Amino acid sequence: MDRIDPLFQASGFAVLDGGLATELERRGADLRDPLWSAKLLFEKPSAIADVHRDYLQAGADIITTASYQASVPGFMNRGLSRFDAERLLRLSVKLAQDERDLFWQTRPTNRRRPLVAASVGCYGAFLHDGSEYRGAYGLTLSQLTDWHRDRLAILVEASPDLLACETIPCLIEAEALALALADFPNISAWLSFSCRDELHLGTGEEFSDAVSIVNDIPNAIAVGVNCTAPWLIEPLLCSAQAIARKPFVVYPNLGESWNSPSHRWIGDATSESDWNGRATRWYGAGARLIGGCCRTTPAIIQQIARCRDAIR
Repeated sequence: MDRIDPLFQASGFAVLDGGLATELERRGADLRDPLWSAKLLFEKPSAIADVHRDYLQAGADIITTASYQASVPGFMNRGLSRFDAERLLRLSVKLAQDERDLFWQTRPTNRRRPLVAASVGCYGAFLHDGSEYRGAYGLTLSQLTDWHRDRLAILVEASPDLLACETIPCLIEAEALALALADFPNISAWLSFSCRDELHLGTGEEFSDAVSIVNDIPNAIAVGVNCTAPWLIEPLLCSAQAIARKPFVVYPNLGESWNSPSHRWIGDATSESDWNGRATRWYGAGARLIGGCCRTTPAIIQQIARCRDAIR
C-alpha cells in the first residue's frame, strides 16, 4: 500500500486508465490475433506507448501494461524463443514506465506521480476463446498456479509498481493467484473479476465468495470487477460490502458482450456520457480505484478524473 496510499490521500480515489486493446483497434490496429494487444509489442510498440500517453494526459493515476494476453507459451506458439518471449513481457512494463516518466517530467499541477500496473490476464485470455467470461478451464488448482507463477516472476522482475490480476471468471483461479502471489510478497496486486449478473462471476459462483478469498491475500490491495456491464457494478459491490476487507476496484466495459466466434462486441453499449456520475456512485459504494475496460476511451477517463478532482 505504500505506493498507492499517496493517491488515496490526495483524493477520494485513484483513476485507472481505460481500454488498451480496443483503443488500439479504434485507432486502426488489426488485433485479430491470439495475442491481441500483445501482438503490437513486437509489431508496433510505439502505438502502445501512444495510448499510455493519452490516458495519462486524460487524468489516469495508474496505467496498465499491454501484457493482458501476453505469456511465454503464447509468444512461443507464434515461433518466438523463450528468451524473446520473456523480453517482450518485460518490454510491456518498460513501455508504460517510460511514458509515465516522460509525463512526470512536466510536473503537472494537482497530480501525484502515476503508477504502472502490470496486467496479469486470466488463463482464459491465453486461450483466446472467450473463456475469461466463462471459466471452466479444465485445469487443476496446481496447474493454474504454476501457469500464473511463471508469468508473475517475469513481470515482477521488470519492477512495475503493482500487479493487476484481471478478468478472473472463477474461484479456482482466484485461489491459484492467491498461491502464486504468496511467492512475491513484496509487490502489491489487485484482483478483479468478470461477472455475468448482479451477484455472480462468469461461472455462476458468487462474487462475495471471490471477495472472501482476496480478503486473505496479504499483498492484495483491492478486489473488484472489470470488463462487466456498468449497470452491474453497484449491485455487485453491495452484495459484498459486508464482508470486504479491501477497497473495491472497478473498471467496467461499455456494456456490450464479447462474441468469440465472430470476434466482435455485440449488444447495446451504454452512452459515453455521464461517466462522471457513474464514478460518483461507485465511489459511494466503496470503490477506491475506478477506470474503464474494453471500449472505454481517454474521453471517458477524463470524465472519471473530473469526478476525482471534485471529491479532492
